[in-house]
Amino acid sequence: MNLPNGVTGFYSSLDNKPNKIDENHFKSICFDLVRRNQGKVLKTYEQNVTSNFLKVKIDMFNREIHVLLNAYYPFLAFASTVEFQHINFINDPVLSKGFMPFYNVLSKEELYEPLDIRNNKGKVSLENENDLNSSELEQIDYWKPNTVGEIMFNFWDWPYEIRFFYYKIISDNPFYVN
Repeated sequence: MNLPNGVTGFYSSLDNKPNKIDENHFKSICFDLVRRNQGKVLKTYEQNVTSNFLKVKIDMFNREIHVLLNAYYPFLAFASTVEFQHINFINDPVLSKGFMPFYNVLSKEELYEPLDIRNNKGKVSLENENDLNSSELEQIDYWKPNTVGEIMFNFWDWPYEIRFFYYKIISDNPFYVN
């Protein structure tokens, strides 16, 4: 599976910033699909500064399932548990079929594909098929993920755009004292 530029939420310049996924559309699809299958939406989560994905927790087929959507690309996954730096990816054929018209539903086999990270004289490279940018490779070197899923659905630091605007606000604020 090819990891596209910006899938982590990091990018090397505003010029190569990926588009964000429509969060309301995602939630609408979740609510509709869950209702049609006599399930229940338990909680919707907003994307926050430490993750690169949207999450909806549902109860379907008498079990809790987390529906995850990458915030920058239409990559969707299912998980039985989602905790900081640990996601237990699962397959769900019924849900997959319902989401496939809208998103690229990833299997747990794709998400658990091991990473082949190389470090040659301080320069990090990822041998798995990818178009990741230099900022993403720096984050991979820092966070040391082991699988494709840990890159596509991560709990890494603030995305560049938030840091950029945060520091811009601070630096433009005459009342801020460092």
